[in-house]
Amino acid sequence: MSHKPDPQNSNGRHLLPKQLEGLAEVSRDPTDDAHGTYYGERSIEQLLRYGLIILDKPPGPTSHEVVAWTKRILNIPKIGHSGTLDPQVSGVLPLGLGEATKALGVLLLGPKEYHALGRIHSLAKREEIDRVMGMLRGQIYQKPPQRSAVLRQTRTRTIYEFELLEQRERLLLTRILCEAGTYIRKMYYDMGEILGPGATMIELRRTRVGQFSETDGLVTMHELADAYARWTEEGDGAMLRSMIRPVEDALSEIKSVVIGDAAVDAMCHGAQLAIPGILKVHPNLRKGEIAAIYTQKGEAVALAEAGMSADEISEAAKGHAFETRRIIMAPGTYPKRWRTRPKRDVDGDGAAAGDSARQHAGQ
Repeated sequence: MSHKPDPQNSNGRHLLPKQLEGLAEVSRDPTDDAHGTYYGERSIEQLLRYGLIILDKPPGPTSHEVVAWTKRILNIPKIGHSGTLDPQVSGVLPLGLGEATKALGVLLLGPKEYHALGRIHSLAKREEIDRVMGMLRGQIYQKPPQRSAVLRQTRTRTIYEFELLEQRERLLLTRILCEAGTYIRKMYYDMGEILGPGATMIELRRTRVGQFSETDGLVTMHELADAYARWTEEGDGAMLRSMIRPVEDALSEIKSVVIGDAAVDAMCHGAQLAIPGILKVHPNLRKGEIAAIYTQKGEAVALAEAGMSADEISEAAKGHAFETRRIIMAPGTYPKRWRTRPKRDVDGDGAAAGDSARQHAGQ
């Protein structure tokens, strides 16, 4: 099992995340190797702060219990998960370690895949089952079940694929590719209502969350505990390193922007990104889209909403280009290069003229 990329490619160059390929160059500025760490070259200690584990959740415990147990296994205070699985459901459960928890919300933008075993209450022909499944593809209405943790309001969800993999008399094995927040048990209930006699879901496994699939290799809690013990007790971190992905892997499906070293710490303190700080941008970026902001070493800095398109950014010499939405990198990772303006008296409009201590990264 090996999820971690080689630190350098065959040309001896530092490996960067795949999403930084093909970006349009806006400006150039050298990066200082004394600060930050190249993608793929983080130590285990750094991965425990900026890493992802794609866990194979067993049936039985709640997602919250799995997170609590993983904290104890890895001896770290902060872990989050992307998308709650009910206790009886198994499968893909992405965990964000430390600061990586701030990137997990991006995974909710992508689809989720499930394999479900269910039973129809009386025998039906495959042709009829396929017809009903077709009716449940596309946009559907759902109301969360009574035991749901969310408000029970009718809402729409998109079902991209719903197929029958195998039928053995009244037992059905199905695969569902759907929008996040879809209740698979409710889909079986609706299918049974349309067929007439009813249907019940028996077992459910999540096999994909966004770009992460169980075919990529999942990590069990037992494997994780063994790998951590081997690292702490024997000094062998190879197995543990192979189980932790860089946080940037969670951001691979959204558009990317690269900034200069001078703009990094300002963004980490909440500054908005201005044109002078931008070095590269996705050529098809549109105004209003959420993009991931990276250092030149491939480290995720923040998530930000574009205030300009890629063409506007390329043509402008100055201006506010991105609104910071979520800061991932801890302040102090790169040196402070922004200036704090001296405070002045409040002007006639009631606003302090010197309040913009760190308004724009890159200006």
